Amino acid sequence: MDLKQDLIRYYRWLRRYGINDSHSGNASVRDNDIVWVTPTGACADTLVADDLVACTISGEVGDGASLDAPLHLAVYQHNPKAQAVLHSHGAHTVALTMNGEDFIPPDFEGQYYFPRVPVINIDYDRYLEEAPRLVATTLAEFPITVVRGHGVYAQAETLNLAYKWTCSLELSARTAFLAKQVGTLP
Repeated sequence: MDLKQDLIRYYRWLRRYGINDSHSGNASVRDNDIVWVTPTGACADTLVADDLVACTISGEVGDGASLDAPLHLAVYQHNPKAQAVLHSHGAHTVALTMNGEDFIPPDFEGQYYFPRVPVINIDYDRYLEEAPRLVATTLAEFPITVVRGHGVYAQAETLNLAYKWTCSLELSARTAFLAKQVGTLP
């Protein structure tokens, strides 16, 4: 198993299936005391294993790592079971949580996996300072969270499970959006 190639595959799938655009979001995977993080400004379509940036679980951020690298490291530090973190920008999820209220999935699958998705409110100009602590402490209790107006963070024991949480949340948000459009949800 090649964790770096797996990370690239899941990061590309976020783009391919419309959850991220070509250069949005970021991702990481833990390999013992090393955390491989996508570089800042990474393009999902052209990313290769040599582009990934090595960071350390103790907090050392490698040159060129995503601006969210400290956030990823904080998630691993607060949750030793976490082995993968995905950050995405699912449009339906972001749109439905712009009010800053926690998201309650209306569909069966969403309710089954996460009856409540916490939404974290961070002033945009304070994001880099506050997000690592706030997201990490939230993800120590929940598999997934949303930063209002910014995007989704999912953590799990595997990349596959973090991807599942991300996709499931976006499908729940899309379902809620459609149900509101046709009048079956307020």
